[in-house]
Amino acid sequence: MHLDLTDEQAAALLVELDRVIENDRFPLSRRIQTLRAIRAEIKPYPVHEPLPPLRHYESPRATGRKRR
Repeated sequence: MHLDLTDEQAAALLVELDRVIENDRFPLSRRIQTLRAIRAEIKPYPVHEPLPPLRHYESPRATGRKRR
């Protein structure tokens, strides 16, 4: 099914979907997942760039002089 929505109607629907998704008590429920999928079809979520890899740091004691 394809809905022919005006820009105004799509914006109103997005606002309501966002409100329902944000205020639900069970954000991982099947109902909310379905609403998120519907929202993504109307207007995709912005794509975030991946975070840089974490750097591994050795503690000062591990690299320092050993005590007796």
